[in-house]
Amino acid sequence: MGFLFFKKRKEEANVFHGAAIFEGFTDWHSHILPGVDDGVRTMEESLAILTQYEEWGVNHVWLTPHIMEDMPNETQGLKERFEELKAAYAEDHAARVAAADEKAGDNVEGAAKPVRRNPLKLSLAAENMLDNLFKERLAADDFLPIGPKGDSLLVETSYYNPPMNLYDTLEEIRERGYNPILAHPERYVYMSMRDYDRLKGMGIKFQMNLFSQADRYGRTVHKKLLELLDKHYYNYMGSDIHSMEMLSEVPDIKFRSAYL
Repeated sequence: MGFLFFKKRKEEANVFHGAAIFEGFTDWHSHILPGVDDGVRTMEESLAILTQYEEWGVNHVWLTPHIMEDMPNETQGLKERFEELKAAYAEDHAARVAAADEKAGDNVEGAAKPVRRNPLKLSLAAENMLDNLFKERLAADDFLPIGPKGDSLLVETSYYNPPMNLYDTLEEIRERGYNPILAHPERYVYMSMRDYDRLKGMGIKFQMNLFSQADRYGRTVHKKLLELLDKHYYNYMGSDIHSMEMLSEVPDIKFRSAYL
């Protein structure tokens, strides 16, 4: 499935409700890697989310823990934790497949739901706050890039205030050979449409938060999201999921898919 863009318009066909959006989905932004930031805390919760993703038909999940001054995760430590998650998930998936096969073979009454044979693809990147720590990482070229070619960086700013020299920093990222992807641009209170126009004119990619469609972040964010959609400014979509609890909001999401 290609990149997805969504609009909540009653007059348009192909409206997806809730979990239907996850069929063939690539989640470009998640905090499922356990115990490293303000996202999922335990391996058990991570596995529960990944199991639900399987059932909904997700194909690929990018694990994008925060790297910022308040959460100064180091590249090697995140890689080690990622390997632990991959191993635990592989074991959990194999056990669920084996249990389902055993019940099916025994014709057990009330057997468990079928388990998808192919596990999710898991990849590691990071969500990089454009702060002083980022400048140090940029100087050292110490990053966990995102994308199939490893040539993009998922970046964010404060929701309320722009970092100093925002545009210069984005240009420097490009000069270092990376394509900046701005996480959840609809959530930045300080940005106006003029700012978004300038960013897109620079070639900056935008990643939309799935739960912005469900008004999780308020009506102002939702309104701005629709304006950005009208201009076809989004390139990627992610859940930005921080907990299993967030998945309870999925049934409230309604949107239309459109391909560019």
